[in-house]
Amino acid sequence: MPAEAPDAEKSSWLLTHFLLNKENVATVQEMDPTWMTTVLLVPCVVVLTAGLFYLYGAVIGLLSKTSVRNKVVVITDALSGLGKECSAVFHKGGARLILCGKSWEKLEELADDLEKTSDPTKTFPSKLVLLDFGDMDSMPEAITEILECYGCLDVLILNSGMKLKAPVQTISLEMDKLIMDHNYFGPATLAKGVLPSMISRRTGHLLLINSIQGKLAVPFRTTYAASKHAVQAFFDCLRAEVNEYGISVSTISHTYISSSLSKHTGAAPARSIWSFFYSQKPLGVTPDEAATQIVKTLNNKRKEVLIAPSLPKAAIYARSFLPNVLFAVMAAGVDHAAATEKM
Repeated sequence: MPAEAPDAEKSSWLLTHFLLNKENVATVQEMDPTWMTTVLLVPCVVVLTAGLFYLYGAVIGLLSKTSVRNKVVVITDALSGLGKECSAVFHKGGARLILCGKSWEKLEELADDLEKTSDPTKTFPSKLVLLDFGDMDSMPEAITEILECYGCLDVLILNSGMKLKAPVQTISLEMDKLIMDHNYFGPATLAKGVLPSMISRRTGHLLLINSIQGKLAVPFRTTYAASKHAVQAFFDCLRAEVNEYGISVSTISHTYISSSLSKHTGAAPARSIWSFFYSQKPLGVTPDEAATQIVKTLNNKRKEVLIAPSLPKAAIYARSFLPNVLFAVMAAGVDHAAATEKM
């Protein structure tokens, strides 16, 4: 009867489906046991590896927080955004801080703030030293005060710096000297002043916070870039000289440190081509990010760290391997900036 045809087709489909499933089961049972074991182990290995990486990161983070406990740490320009962030991190980590700056009143305020936000049973009161790289005559006295605070020091973080942006023909010789004092002679003099103490103890870590312009010069920053190149070369040479005494020397070169990464409001300002060589974000890297990198560098004793996006890093390599191309791009950037100002 015609009504029975659909039922027959349905029965035939069910029988075929059953036979196919039976064949699949048999095929699975006949598969190589080694292959089956591999398939089952892969997810387990992935999960285990991820867990190990997480555990490793947690342990490194814990060690970083305790790596400065009881150590004497000197921070220059502790009143800057990065200086305050480093002061807070190291103070909570149990370091014996020596905070340096130009204003005694502001240093006292910083020390009070640190004590209010920490456990006095796990931290040490900060010691304060007036230090002004712009006044080189006061440097011997400042170095003596730093060494007298605890009789020695373990870490010196050279953070201070003075910026300048102007056409070279408009910069006076007095300004050239002031920039060099702040960015080169000051850090170099302080490092030389504390080295005998570190050499006698055969331990210590000198960490220079430098600009990427110590490696890559851009237009309208002649004196600033020259001072950063000079201090970079000084600590590169010093690293090799003090290696035999167990003293570490690290340099951290960044694009720009900002107190905020808030977005610009209104129309975006015109930017020249070469401005992208030294900018990382709209307002640079935050003090928190930089302080985290400083702690990591002190912990793993890396000799050189570059905090910059891909383009500035590529420009640094281009300076060595394709200098003419880089110089042409720089010149085009200056022309573009001049044209924009005339509009």
